Amino acid sequence: MKKLFISAAIVLGSLTSFASTSPIVNTTVKSVSIQDEFTEIKNEEVPTAVTNALKKAYPDAVLNKAYKNAASQYKLEITVGDKVGSLYANADGSWVKK
Repeated sequence: MKKLFISAAIVLGSLTSFASTSPIVNTTVKSVSIQDEFTEIKNEEVPTAVTNALKKAYPDAVLNKAYKNAASQYKLEITVGDKVGSLYANADGSWVKK
């Protein structure tokens, strides 16, 4: 009789572990990437205000390439010493964080 109660307790205990499975939740992550279309322009086409701001902020910078988008923002690829980087500016020479 004692073995019967222990066997029943084990069987009931094992059944509760199957009943307590957690539900599967599917999560969907959507990401939207907004990319400004920059087209390459000649370095001479960069406005004077932008080149003056570049000379003021980075006197030793060399302008490698320049790009412009539809919103008249400029992407400047520059080299300062041994470091290469990109800067973004508005047509009036104010810097834009990207």
